Amino acid sequence: MVPIFRTETQARLLAALSLRADRTWTLTSLARELGVSVSGLHPEVRRLEEAGLLTVTVIGRSRVLGIDQSHPIAKPLAEILGYLYGPEVVIAEEFGSIPETDLLLVFGSWAARHHGEPGPPPHDIDVLVVGDVDRAEVYAAADRAQVRIGMPVNPVLASPRRWQAASDALIRQIKASPTIDLTSAGAERKERDR
Repeated sequence: MVPIFRTETQARLLAALSLRADRTWTLTSLARELGVSVSGLHPEVRRLEEAGLLTVTVIGRSRVLGIDQSHPIAKPLAEILGYLYGPEVVIAEEFGSIPETDLLLVFGSWAARHHGEPGPPPHDIDVLVVGDVDRAEVYAAADRAQVRIGMPVNPVLASPRRWQAASDALIRQIKASPTIDLTSAGAERKERDR
């Protein structure tokens, strides 16, 4: 973690609120998501609320938390948090340790929005894994990533031969569209873990 956040809990709290803004968060649901106690999370929420970065809406007996999008640092903060905790990081971490992976790409609407193409927000993430990989490992990685990201992760497997084939319509479409290459991110993670 880049040492710009007070604690890891604070960074993960902000990441959940910023990167999964479509979800309704209470203190209890955030604590459960982050694997921390409500009493441990409460001081972090209070500090961020006092700083004007969080909004709190009382609905019945629940306090619903969110990032105050009008705060001057809300957008740059979301960019930083996306770099540290966003879907590309999660995909690289979960898929990067699969042996025999030659290429790891995010494609489809997620990659298109990442490259600035207009359109509706993505509701899933498409991942291409090229190599002689174990299918069960790929689907297990997709399941773990899906839980962490909070949206469906759809893996597509391709052998090196299929990736080179000019006759495969899906591969041609992927090659002609925006992609995010996470191959080196996974390799860098493997190197760090050694």
